[in-house]
Amino acid sequence: MVTVLVVTFTGRTAFSAPGTGAGYSIWSYRIESSGPGSGAGELPAGHRIALGLPHEVDVRGPEQYPDASELQGIFIQREAASSRQYVGREITSPGTQTISFVAPTGETTCELLLARAPRGQSLAAVQFSTAPGGTPGNTQLLPAPVKGPLLNGRPPAEFAGMLPYSSELFGIYQPLAGWFGMQNSLRVARGVADELLAGLGRESFSGTAARTLDDEAVAALAEHFEAPAQGVLSPVGLVNLFRQYFFEFDTFLGPPAGHLWLSPGGTVEVVETSTRRTLVERTAEQAEETSRKVEESMTEQDDVADAVKEDNANDTKLGISASGGANVGIYHADASASFSLSSTVKRSSEETHKHTRTQSAKVSSEIKRNFKTTFKTVTETTDTSSRRYVVQNTTGKLVNYELRRKMRKVGVQLQHIGTRLCWQVYLPAPGRTLGLGDLVHIVSAPDLTSIRKPEPPPPLVVKTTQFTGAFPIRKKPGTQDPPEVNMEFVHHDPEDAEGITDHDNARHAVARMDYTPSPPEQGYKLRDARFLSAAPGRAFVSHLTRVNQEKTGFAVFSKFFNSGDLSPIALTFELTWDPPTTNDAHDRYAEEKKVYDAEVAELQRTAYASAVRERLALVSSMRPRPSPDLRNEERQEIYGSLIEKLRPFELFEDMYLGSEVLRQIFDVDEMLYFVAPDYWRPRPVSDTPPPPEDPATPTQSSVGTYPVPDASVLAGRTVLSWYSHTDKANALDPLGHATPEWRVNYLITEESQPAPLGSSLGWLIQIDGDARRNEFLNAAWVKAVLPVRPGREPDALEWLRKADVEGEAALDRDYPFQQGDPEDYRDKKVGEVLDLLASQLETSNTAIANTLAAEEVFETGFDPLTGGFRPADPYKVFDQWIEVLPTDQVVAVEVQYDPRTGQQLPGTTTSSDRTIEG
Repeated sequence: MVTVLVVTFTGRTAFSAPGTGAGYSIWSYRIESSGPGSGAGELPAGHRIALGLPHEVDVRGPEQYPDASELQGIFIQREAASSRQYVGREITSPGTQTISFVAPTGETTCELLLARAPRGQSLAAVQFSTAPGGTPGNTQLLPAPVKGPLLNGRPPAEFAGMLPYSSELFGIYQPLAGWFGMQNSLRVARGVADELLAGLGRESFSGTAARTLDDEAVAALAEHFEAPAQGVLSPVGLVNLFRQYFFEFDTFLGPPAGHLWLSPGGTVEVVETSTRRTLVERTAEQAEETSRKVEESMTEQDDVADAVKEDNANDTKLGISASGGANVGIYHADASASFSLSSTVKRSSEETHKHTRTQSAKVSSEIKRNFKTTFKTVTETTDTSSRRYVVQNTTGKLVNYELRRKMRKVGVQLQHIGTRLCWQVYLPAPGRTLGLGDLVHIVSAPDLTSIRKPEPPPPLVVKTTQFTGAFPIRKKPGTQDPPEVNMEFVHHDPEDAEGITDHDNARHAVARMDYTPSPPEQGYKLRDARFLSAAPGRAFVSHLTRVNQEKTGFAVFSKFFNSGDLSPIALTFELTWDPPTTNDAHDRYAEEKKVYDAEVAELQRTAYASAVRERLALVSSMRPRPSPDLRNEERQEIYGSLIEKLRPFELFEDMYLGSEVLRQIFDVDEMLYFVAPDYWRPRPVSDTPPPPEDPATPTQSSVGTYPVPDASVLAGRTVLSWYSHTDKANALDPLGHATPEWRVNYLITEESQPAPLGSSLGWLIQIDGDARRNEFLNAAWVKAVLPVRPGREPDALEWLRKADVEGEAALDRDYPFQQGDPEDYRDKKVGEVLDLLASQLETSNTAIANTLAAEEVFETGFDPLTGGFRPADPYKVFDQWIEVLPTDQVVAVEVQYDPRTGQQLPGTTTSSDRTIEG
């Protein structure tokens, strides 16, 4: 046999030293001769022996640790063009040698080389094996450090005993199928078209026939629903409570986030710009010149514990309960046919494992995306702030820095902390009487000062004027003698006769005179003329004044006059004039007024649109009320209906005493509930709306729950909800023919925040509510779950069995024994198994040992869980994992690169000792 060198991995020892950080160990390998005549011949004094490791392994230089005895005499040889780095020692004493070095603790398996050479000569590979008698080769697979620098810190086992820095309570609710509760069964029966179920009443749920399902209506109900669906009818269920713990493990440097270089004696100012994602979208310049761009995201938390709490608060699939003054999220699981406490705990733990692992991975992924750092380099040095750094190179060589983000490692564990028996019941329209917040927003009238308002002309009204005309003394044509001086003419008949005669009827004069007076304004028409008087010294009596057909003049007929000196008689008349429908001035005013009104309407439309846009911006940016306050209001809202379901005031003469007894059995303050958002759609407004089971397709007359008002009523209104607007689109048939298709839409602007959940469904939106509140307001029904107080489980079952509460239907039916059920459940009735379960819960929930077990983590700290997950036993930790989170801190790390290959030289990554001022 040939003498062969044997290399054996002897182990690693945790190591910590200044400048190294956590997560590094001293790795050791033993090298010895094997075979006939083995001894010092293969490992003589004066030679060098070294292991060839991949160049990516972060091997720290031994010169950094002068006090480490294991590293005395160790050298590291790196060649830029080689894929290997050699770690070895010079042999001073012949025989077995030990090579030790500092590298990351993480372990892997890779090919190693063994090289040997006399002092002063280049190392040359030699064959070796990993065990005596093994097959020698130039390379062998051996345990080795992971490649690359340390990125993930120390293993979880090193943090045993660490106390949690935060915790979160939640639970899994499972209905227990088998008991047909009166409240839920009557509700379901009303929606089922079955003649037998029509006879189902309160009396059907009490008595022997109900317990054995011999009642025809109850039996029909049991046949109608398969076993898995009977969880809807059951009045009871179990809530398994869990607590999620968060432990702060160590920190480490993550991948590079940037790079900079400094020439000898150079100074560089580094400005860090952080980009964060939160619930609004804007860009803000801070005083320290830190640009922070904010976008919409699901989380604005930097810590996984806070992010999980926020996610639970926003998760609309959770039921909400209050425990110890805090809201507790309760997830809903499928109904269980098994009443076994152990089985329900195991199924709940599996459901919890799936949800929490997915949830924490999601929120930690969101947190990772929250941090994005950009570094820019400038040439001037000015006053700096906490976000500006001055880096100086005081050496005589070029220095490269990698800017690495500091990462946090957070451990997460889950523990089962108890099981509660609960009563479940469905309640319709839970948010009907909740009041909503009205946004007070007064819209000011539009500014019309920039528009010239035309001046109206005087109004066109009836006018009265006086007119004086001459009445000449004339002979009537066709007669012989003209009138003489001072002759009286007195005979005139009829009143519109053309002539008039004297006393002797011997002389004839003209009795008529026509006048055409000027109108007071253009377009006026004469309505009437009335004789007033004759000139002084003259005598004249009017018999008739008549307006002509054109309404432009009139005629006067004399009844008596004296010829006087035969000169014309001046007559005075009062004229009444009717105004025209219009005139030039009014036509010109109408045209000017039309232009003015159009300009005013445009301003009003602009003001209306601006007011709607402003209101949308205000509504969309409204800060939601605190989630606990909203949940407490909702819980109070359904308290009344829920208490009425138990009918305590009929079971007790004193209603106050009944309420107190009820609270002693049921934990009213910890009631939880699951909402079912309605499928409600806007429909035409009518006195008889279509039934909810068959909602109509929206039409032009459809409205949403809060339609946008028109401009005439916008001013001075308060804003209740998010505006809806009925609009038309085209529906195209296969031939391309368009028909109107109406939809009730919601309004948005380029500046408004995204519309809340339910906007496309026509929901009523509470502007200062959250997604849960909007679901509650629009819910067709809510399932309320009332936990039983610990230790009162048997009393609660007895209470619920009363005829006016849930009755006894199916309680004497054979219990379907399930795999994993206790043997005590075999050959029992459903009611008997429920009694056994209640007794078990009464004992478990009042045992002080279980209470202490649920709080043990706060006393003993982190206890590593082997394997990461196991189905939960009651009151035990059953799940564990680790989340890696970024921080907003960045560390400058000095690195070196090979100038020929451009690759980073291994083992050169160290924390910077250059001057960094911040």
